[in-house]
Formats: sequence, C-alpha cells, structure tokens
Amino acid sequence: MNTPSPPRSSHPVPLSPLRPAEEGGAEDGPYRQYVYAYPHKTAYRRLDPPVPLREVWAGEEVRALSFYVHVPFCGVRCGFCNLFTRVGAPDGLTAAYLDAVEREAGAVREALGGGARFATAAIGGGTPTFLTAGELERLFDIAESRMGVDTRAVPLSVETSPDTATADRLRVLAERGTDRVSIGVQSFVEEEARAAVRPQRREVVDAALDRVRALGFPVLNIDLIYGIPGQTAASWAYSLRTALGWRPEEVYLYPLYRRPLTGLARRDPAAAGREFDAHRMARYREGVELLTGEGYRQVSMRMFRRADAPADGAGDYSCQADGMVGLGCGARSYTSSLHYSFDYAVAAPRVRGLIDEYVAGSREDFATARHGRRMSPDESRRRFLLQSLLQAEGMDSAGYTARFGEPPERHFPVETGVLEARGWLAEGPSGPRLRLSAEGLAHSDAVGPLFFSPSVRASMEEYLPR
Repeated sequence: MNTPSPPRSSHPVPLSPLRPAEEGGAEDGPYRQYVYAYPHKTAYRRLDPPVPLREVWAGEEVRALSFYVHVPFCGVRCGFCNLFTRVGAPDGLTAAYLDAVEREAGAVREALGGGARFATAAIGGGTPTFLTAGELERLFDIAESRMGVDTRAVPLSVETSPDTATADRLRVLAERGTDRVSIGVQSFVEEEARAAVRPQRREVVDAALDRVRALGFPVLNIDLIYGIPGQTAASWAYSLRTALGWRPEEVYLYPLYRRPLTGLARRDPAAAGREFDAHRMARYREGVELLTGEGYRQVSMRMFRRADAPADGAGDYSCQADGMVGLGCGARSYTSSLHYSFDYAVAAPRVRGLIDEYVAGSREDFATARHGRRMSPDESRRRFLLQSLLQAEGMDSAGYTARFGEPPERHFPVETGVLEARGWLAEGPSGPRLRLSAEGLAHSDAVGPLFFSPSVRASMEEYLPR
C-alpha cells in the first residue's frame, strides 16, 4: 500500500460544573465528559440488598438484546487509558477468567429464561485479542453454547490492537462470524504514539491492517486520537490520509483526555485549559473536513462511516430502548429499571484485585446483581435523549413524546434553552427532530453532561478514583 511520507516533526451561557480538572479542559470548554453511556459507572453504587438476576429481568422485553463480553487484559496500558484493564496476565489467569465467564453465562442465561434472543454482539476490553487463538475459540463457544448467541447470524464487533492482530487470532474472528474489527492505531506517527504512551512500530501497524483486510471482514474501523503532545495539523492530516489508504468502512476520531490515574495525567498533570481545548478543537475541525471531503458521513462527534459501507445489520435493536447483557468483570448490563455491573476501577492494584474476585466467583455469586444504579423515569428519559441527541441524525421528537408523554423541551426546558442560546441546535426543540448543529456536534462532550441529573452528577463527583 502506498502511503504519504510523514511530516517533520457568541454570548456564552454557563454550563454547570462537572469536575473540569478531571477531564482536562477549561471549566466551560468543549471537552468535559465523553458520554458513551448514561449513567456512567462512577455513578453506580453497591446495591443493598443485592438483587437476584431473575428479579432484575422479570417482565423485561428480552427478544432483542445486545450481548457484550469484556476481556480485561492488554499488552500495555496506553497513557490516555482509564478503562478497566490490567497489563499482562500471570500463567493460568486468562484460562481461569474464561472459566468464570462460563459460570457467569450459565447463571445469566438461566435468569433470562428461554425467550431471550440477541440482535447484536460485541467483544471488547481491554484487548480481546490478548487471548490466544484457542482461548478466543473457547470464548465464542461460551457465547454460543451457554448464552445462545449465534455469532455468525448477528452483527458482531471485536476490538483488537496492532500487536495482537495476529493471523491465527484474526482467522478465529473471521471463522466465527465477526463482521466488524476495530483496531486502535491512534497515530501513524511513531513519535506521537510514544508521546501518548502507546509505543508501537509502524511496520507492525501496517502488517496488522494488511492482515485484517486480507481476511475480508465487512467492516474495518480505525481509531485515531487528536490532541497528542507534539501533534500538528500536518502530522494529523498524515495519520488521517494514511488510515484512508486502507479504505476503512469506519473511522473514529477521539480527542485526547488526561484523566486521573492515567499515564498522561501523572506525566503532565497541569497540561490542560483553554490552549489544550483550542488545539483539540482545531484538529477536530480538520478531521471533519478531510473525512467528509473523502466521502465519509459523520454519524456522531467521533464516528465517521464511508458512504458505501454496509449497514450495521442490527435490525430492530435500539440502544435507547432495548436491554443489554454483559459478561465479564468490566461489563455492564441494563434493563429498563436497573443498570448493573461489577465494581469499577482504574488503578492497577484495584483492577487486579477485582479481576481476582471475579475469577473466584461461583455460579451463585453471578446470579445476583450487587453493584449498579436504579433507573427512575427521569433517568430513563435522560438516557433516551442522550443516546439519540448525540447522534448526528438527532432524535425524533414525536417518538420521544409518544414514549414519555410530553415533548423533550417540557422535560428539559433549561437544557434545551442552553443549546438554543449557544447555537448548538440545528432547529428549535419544537421541530420534528431535536438535532445538534455542526457546532453542537463539535461540542458533544459539553452537551452530554448538561443533561446529567443532579443525583447522577453528585454520585460522580463523590466517586473516588481507584
């Protein structure tokens, strides 16, 4: 593959505070919280008393569920990463972890009952391909035989990394029906990768992408990060154009965050504020312009899909409305009334301890939800709105009204007023869709926290990073 040569090295309306120092930006800046789910797991608490999963799922609609497995192992911890994962695994730990996943699967499937059906599936982490090819085969067997997930019949996404995207592992993914492979490259410039504490050799990255393409996965997603120390407009354009050389069906552009307990936060805790925000926003705008000019459609602030890419194939599944079943110690599950998971951590000692606790769990332990957050009607409305509004197509206001009884501006007059005042809505909230403008989409990480409930906000602020 031929790639380019790398380069040489309004009236503001205040937003309510959300620990700006934690997220590494100015207090009223655009980078405050990545809202990929609501409520965030830092708002979860111990359930007292614990709730049997049979009760959790009783009466829930289970004919179109999402299935997720979490693999909490990585070869290296990147400097920006605050995910629940550990570096490496002593002999026997990954096998013991899969034993625990199998026990959990048995308990969960029994609680779901015979009518449960899965419409979409994903394996994430961590790095799922940290597992050997044989261990990946076993993980797929657990999904199929214990949970009843036909991975060859439903859309399946799996995450990987350049170092672990080996031929034997990728072959297992292909043979077991993986439709989408997501690979975290972050930067095609080695100096930038090192600056993000993501050491990788360019030839390893290129070879991994070649192998993914050779196996014919329907969707290749490449993750890139902007805002890395030393990154310039030229080096950012180089990474973008290099990624496009593989014709990925999807590209995700992530702003760099310096979060507590991560390598970058320890290395340079004071590197934040408006200058950092401006640097990231400039790279974001350059990325949007380049990708849309090359035939990619912007789906959200982060996601860009090639115009001729296949549809996601998820059918009638809706992340706003349907349930999710997660296996593994870093996975979350959710129903209409309860979101639950195991405890969350970032610091290495606590992560290792939680993985050890999970591995020691019995089937009876896994039959009970012990950590989570109950969803009030207000929280359910906020979640539905956020999961819709942060997509470029926005939210069908009539659909929201039919589901919740009143239009969104009646439930959230202050929040929608802020969006209008800042010019972040493409049209007023009385229109057929509540949709962010291009500027609103650029500020998605400020829009999302605006809709957090006072209770969730307080729980997140009380959470002590561990």
